[in-house]
Amino acid sequence: MVINELSAWHIFVKRYQLTCEQEDLFKRYFQAMQSWEEFGNITAISDEKSFVELHFDDSLVLTKFIDMTTITSIADIGSGGGFPGIPLKIMFPHLSVYLIEVKRKKIAFLERLVSELGLENVTVVPLDWRTFLRKTNFSIDLFCARASLPVTEFVRMFKPSSPYKHARLVYWAAQDWQAPRHVTCYMKHDWRYCIGERVRRLVLFQHSEQVSGD
Repeated sequence: MVINELSAWHIFVKRYQLTCEQEDLFKRYFQAMQSWEEFGNITAISDEKSFVELHFDDSLVLTKFIDMTTITSIADIGSGGGFPGIPLKIMFPHLSVYLIEVKRKKIAFLERLVSELGLENVTVVPLDWRTFLRKTNFSIDLFCARASLPVTEFVRMFKPSSPYKHARLVYWAAQDWQAPRHVTCYMKHDWRYCIGERVRRLVLFQHSEQVSGD
């Protein structure tokens, strides 16, 4: 793939100071999304510029607000095409990553993608969110939720019986998103950022005891 100096790829690579190996992995990722016909419609975004901006860049924007070198493990809730879990893994190879996905076609896609890219310590977890909370007890520092379930579902992780109640959650939200009243006690930060001409937000949640104790 030839990269024009002013292309979305060039801007993306420079913005995150990607290595040649990381750049190659992102290109292979994009090509897989484009060429694996049996997994059609994993994402509705197909043109290169929009894909790089709205999937890759929008996944890595988290790194502008959280020091990912201090995080050892993340979980991507409703991973779908692997966003943001796999882009974060490519940029930070030290991460252990759990991709939570319940739809069979997307599970198969994720498993093949992880294998094709040669990513280690990436686990595809074929469970819905509530079952995940009931039946697993992984060591996870940070949960990521991008375009999957309502935030009212996510904050179930902070219940006293949850093994993940002391982890943190980052929620990708629209500019005009309004937090339901009963979840505001878990809100720690609300960051605004731009992708292209779009204004979006990253909202960090954690257990209310941790918030009040900061």
